[in-house]
Amino acid sequence: MTLPGSGGRRHVHLDAVGGIAGDMFAAALLDAQPEHEAACLRAAEMVAHVPCRLLRHHDSVLAGARFQVLDDTAHGHHHHHHAAWHDIRARLQQSALPEPVRRHAIGIFAALAEAEAHVHGIEPEAVTFHEVGAVDSIADITAAAWLIAALAQDGADASWSVGPLPLGGGQVRTAHGVLPVPAPATALLLTGFAVHDDGIGGERVTPTGAAILRYLGAQHPPPSGTRRMLATGIGFGTRKLPGLPNMLRVLIGETASASAAATTHGQRALSVICFEVDDQTAEDLATGLDRIRALDGVLDALQMPAFGKKGRMATHVQVLVTPAAVEQAVEACFRETATIGLRVQQAEGRVLRRSMVSLELDGKTMRIKRAERPDGVTAKLEADDAAHGQGHAERQQLRHRAERDGL
Repeated sequence: MTLPGSGGRRHVHLDAVGGIAGDMFAAALLDAQPEHEAACLRAAEMVAHVPCRLLRHHDSVLAGARFQVLDDTAHGHHHHHHAAWHDIRARLQQSALPEPVRRHAIGIFAALAEAEAHVHGIEPEAVTFHEVGAVDSIADITAAAWLIAALAQDGADASWSVGPLPLGGGQVRTAHGVLPVPAPATALLLTGFAVHDDGIGGERVTPTGAAILRYLGAQHPPPSGTRRMLATGIGFGTRKLPGLPNMLRVLIGETASASAAATTHGQRALSVICFEVDDQTAEDLATGLDRIRALDGVLDALQMPAFGKKGRMATHVQVLVTPAAVEQAVEACFRETATIGLRVQQAEGRVLRRSMVSLELDGKTMRIKRAERPDGVTAKLEADDAAHGQGHAERQQLRHRAERDGL
């Protein structure tokens, strides 16, 4: 079934009824998009080096799918080996996976490596995965990455939201001994997500499930606005829960396309990092913010005056970043500024359709940014291209000529 998209942006909502794990995520998306089954399984097998399959499953109430990684011990493969993060990353980088799939898979593992490094007090490069390093988890994450990439529409990744997550409880046995549920790295990855206690214990959110949610920057609640439903799917876990289906449901929708809705703007998921600084010189802060702006995924970094405790002047900083780049942006904020605490919020952005055109003027190439507004198109000359004008009046004339010709 090819999703009947109309050119709008895809949005996927996750209902973690029973919880979320990597295999449940892959199964739910494959249940909704069965046309990707063969290619997705090949990708997972290629990286994990074990056979994978999708099973139809019925829990006596609902029908859905299960993603299964087969035990291949006869060929020397074992599910529970240790794997260093840098080795997993190298395997993914050297694989024949399409670039978006490699990027998503590495991003999910990187989120997990950073969480593990934090809770164990080591550098991410020193992280060795145990349970998550098993080949079944490598297969789960590769399959998840394939399906995340498959949801892209017209070059734009889908946006994501998730309902409240079941926190679970009790203890889980790991390579580090018996740990409380959720395990420390999982709990760190779930920071900022809505959770609830439904009275059923055990590990309800696995490390791979939490890492996928963190990488996707899934919002709660879903963004407002009208969407058209395209597909739904159910992925089952292996555990039996008392009085509750152990399932993850996905709802795939699509925002109205620009042509269908006759609007000039589109939606995008954003993360907003905010903090205040009152003990860093303006010169050094400006240098730090320039370095933050230069990071991939950072859209802008703004600063404005604020009053702190005891009437002290401070600087309020706001960094706009894509959800997938939140963790590296947070690290940069702590590294480049004097802040010792910050807030991360999920937001929905609206952006005008825009384009960049170039034209020759006075023997120089001028870049004009065109924006489609509700009442017409506007044009603006790039500031750097106007800088060679001698004096204010000449620069103003240059802007007027370039922007008139750029419309």
